[in-house]
Amino acid sequence: MSDALDAALRLVRAQAALVRRFDSRLGGLHGVSLADFTLLLRLSQAPGGRMRRVDLAEALGLTASGVTRGLVPLERIGLVTREADARDARVAYASLTGTGRRRLKEMLATAEETAMEFFAVPALNAEDITQLSSLLTRLGGTGLAGP
Repeated sequence: MSDALDAALRLVRAQAALVRRFDSRLGGLHGVSLADFTLLLRLSQAPGGRMRRVDLAEALGLTASGVTRGLVPLERIGLVTREADARDARVAYASLTGTGRRRLKEMLATAEETAMEFFAVPALNAEDITQLSSLLTRLGGTGLAGP
């Protein structure tokens, strides 16, 4: 097995472990998945807390239908609302509600704690985490600020 394949498989396993941990904590405490949290976080970073659904899909690396499927349960529980464009009926915006903003603050605290615990397990220091972040960025990964 090549070093590149070994590294790729290790990255996939580490990512799966991280997603499981986030899903467990966010689901248990807030009733959302990591995917939900990521979607809410991206919306919160948009001007006015709203984005066109197609732009949200692009920012998250999802299809438009994938974003729509992800938004439906968040709309149902009142974290996100759908807004039509006054000038173009074909355009729809996803908008974070006041409840969504408040709940996201709570989720952020849980996510921060979860991330710190995850990186503490293999005893990564701040420099290691910065280097890992830099390497993942070079591979196309984006963080809180997005692309």
